[in-house]
Amino acid sequence: MEQITMEKYHCMGNDYLVYDPNRNPMPLHRAAIARLCDRHFGIGADGILVGPCFDNDRMSVKIYNADGSEAEKSGNGMAIIARYLRDRNYVQKNSISFDTIAGVEHVFYLNEEGTRLKVSMGLPSFWSDEIPMTGQRREVINEILVFDKIPYVTTCLSLGNPHCVIWMNEISKELVCRIGNISESAEYFPEKVNTQLLNVLDRTNIQIEIYERGVGYTLASGSCACAAASAAYRMGLADRNMYVHMPGGLLEVEIRDDGEVYMVAGVGYVGSIVLGNGFCEELRALD
Repeated sequence: MEQITMEKYHCMGNDYLVYDPNRNPMPLHRAAIARLCDRHFGIGADGILVGPCFDNDRMSVKIYNADGSEAEKSGNGMAIIARYLRDRNYVQKNSISFDTIAGVEHVFYLNEEGTRLKVSMGLPSFWSDEIPMTGQRREVINEILVFDKIPYVTTCLSLGNPHCVIWMNEISKELVCRIGNISESAEYFPEKVNTQLLNVLDRTNIQIEIYERGVGYTLASGSCACAAASAAYRMGLADRNMYVHMPGGLLEVEIRDDGEVYMVAGVGYVGSIVLGNGFCEELRALD
């Protein structure tokens, strides 16, 4: 039986497994992904990145949440796969572009080692039909939504994936888990939603707690950090360039004049994991 090898990386404690289909023979399905991400019965991770996949001259990457569902976008995930591509000599240039289901993603290497990267996160949209959200078409800014019978002032947006940002003076893990457990699958959001609690420290520093769709509580998230920063800027609470403080670390966010959002982060390499033959058989049996 051929060995299955996965690489583990993290970005501010937001950890991903990289599964390279060019080096591994077994296709992954939803149940296998969930088992691999399980922190007790698998390796443990917030998600899995499958790539690079090649179709003629196009390179693509698939992003999966810990529950096995496919995600449109992950800022940290894009930074991690870019570092993997540099580590494995797939790319030697100063930048890389690849396809995801959210579109073409662009990542720029800020050092030779590929450990520090700038990721283009695209243009945020606050329009309800693009998030998507139920109800008439509108920009969802400072709108009251009710979760578990409690009203919250929210700003919702899409950065290729859906986000609900709730501005508060005091935030905590316990609070975001209580709200996120309800908001993730609330009827407002037909494709579910990522939830961020936002505390504005000053015009160049914000703090967030995160509950990710398909994952749950996470120490850090690039797309969530950029969504919260975009919401804070749109609400007039912060400047274009800011630092986003998360339990896992600090992320730099830049909002350019044309509205495009960029994030700068460092990626750490944890190690290579060779799956045991018995575990591989368990994964195959889950299909």
